[in-house]
Amino acid sequence: MTVGGIVLALAIGLVAGLIARAVVPGKQDLGIIATVVLGLVGSVVGNVLAGLVREGEATVALGGWWASILGAVLVLAVYVAFTGRGRRR
Repeated sequence: MTVGGIVLALAIGLVAGLIARAVVPGKQDLGIIATVVLGLVGSVVGNVLAGLVREGEATVALGGWWASILGAVLVLAVYVAFTGRGRRR
């Protein structure tokens, strides 16, 4: 992967993570790096699921904006479901 590819992947991760955090309700104690990681993981998850639906096979990829955003929303919703409700202050 080239430097430009890495920068593009980080930008996709950041944008997908920020949109996911805006959409998913609940407490999310995530910093900027965790948001980027959330977006990158969500991008991979979303694109694998999109590949399964479209082509019938799982391919690991970073790319499609809609799949990246939907994957990040899914990953964040799972994260909030497992960690957000159990913590009390």
